[in-house]
Amino acid sequence: MKFDVLTLFPAMFESPFSGSILGKAVEKGLIQVEAHNLREWAEGRHQVTDDAPYGGGDGMVMKPEPVTRALGDLKRSRPEAKTLLMTPQGMPFRQRDAVALSGGSSLILVCGRYEGFDERVRDLVDAEYSIGDFVLTGGELPAMVVIDAVARLVPGVLGGCCSAEADSFSDGLLEHPHYTRPVEFNGRRVPDVLLSGNHGEIARWRRREQLRRTLQRRPELLDAAPLSEADREILKALRREQTQGES
Repeated sequence: MKFDVLTLFPAMFESPFSGSILGKAVEKGLIQVEAHNLREWAEGRHQVTDDAPYGGGDGMVMKPEPVTRALGDLKRSRPEAKTLLMTPQGMPFRQRDAVALSGGSSLILVCGRYEGFDERVRDLVDAEYSIGDFVLTGGELPAMVVIDAVARLVPGVLGGCCSAEADSFSDGLLEHPHYTRPVEFNGRRVPDVLLSGNHGEIARWRRREQLRRTLQRRPELLDAAPLSEADREILKALRREQTQGES
């Protein structure tokens, strides 16, 4: 899968994933990440990519012409590529978006700076994404987040074939707790069920704890999660425990 990034600071992408799982995926040819300097599509000796806003106000606005020319060139070589705009005004980026995007072969991520883009740039993209209700100095870090979330779903990138399927949010819920050696640490012991070798009981424990953790930390996720009748019965019992604990 190919990731093209349009940015004023391509040096940020020279080795952001080196030494990581994604770095190994690049070495194996499973993914490609290429940053393009937006100034290469700007005009004039100074390659200006921003200008003062109409109507006045603080800050500078990124001009539409360089972005238009850059996207035109990139789309000619990869017409199937989806174009994403990184902006705090975008839709919240979710795991389901990562899953959907991982099914393609190419993404173009456009990173903003300053006060953002001329509004007409929005006509050129397929989607706008935000990684949270906060503002950063640019779209480069959000682009890296999206690349990481999508690339890890590309077949062969993660070690285990099912590694991504059990992640938090993959089924609409948070993930269950994990334990490894030693059996006891700082007075806390690994739950006996995980040492039992009974795979059926382990699966039931993990599902219950997955529901418990979601109820405690992100209860709003339960409204949209695909829950079975057994899940709903577990939640009733967990809510009773919660109520008894508060009384």
